Amino acid sequence: MANLARPRLLNHRDFPAYAYLPGSKQPHPVRDPGGHSFQQEIAPSAQISVSPTDALQWGIDLFNHGYYWEAHEAWEPMWLAAKGRVQDRTLFKALIMLAATGVKIREGKWLAATRHAGRAARSLRQLSPGADTRLLDLIGITPDALAGLAEAAARFPVELPKHVVGRPQPVFSFMLWPTHLAEPSPLVDC
Repeated sequence: MANLARPRLLNHRDFPAYAYLPGSKQPHPVRDPGGHSFQQEIAPSAQISVSPTDALQWGIDLFNHGYYWEAHEAWEPMWLAAKGRVQDRTLFKALIMLAATGVKIREGKWLAATRHAGRAARSLRQLSPGADTRLLDLIGITPDALAGLAEAAARFPVELPKHVVGRPQPVFSFMLWPTHLAEPSPLVDC
């Protein structure tokens, strides 16, 4: 897939030094002292209870730019904090599984990518039509449409360059983008 110019939601935040890929020679981001987020919380839990918007948008930025492991880590505290809010919890679970799909695609593990994409799609299809759209508006796509895109991404392998370990690598042809913001510019090859 071509290197794509993609807009950002939180320009004031710096991306991690590398996009972690399990099994690579990169240090584990949070467990290794050389990791890009060692002794840091990617999405501090205290902020989530106050305003989930920044934490969700940070995960969206990470996801859209190919930092799938990091997006998973950004969304996981939101999933954990959503106890009792079934719709929110289901959406975060689906986003986490979608990020895991991106990791597996980058690893070239298509069976695992298909499994994660299927789990993401099932979770997305559990979301009630017409229910609270507050968080759905923040990702800018209907759950059913995102479910289809997740499944398609795992069904149609993309050829990825092998020399990009550590560099972020978007593998999805779509982006998450809040509906209240102007549409992002069309994706263009760089």
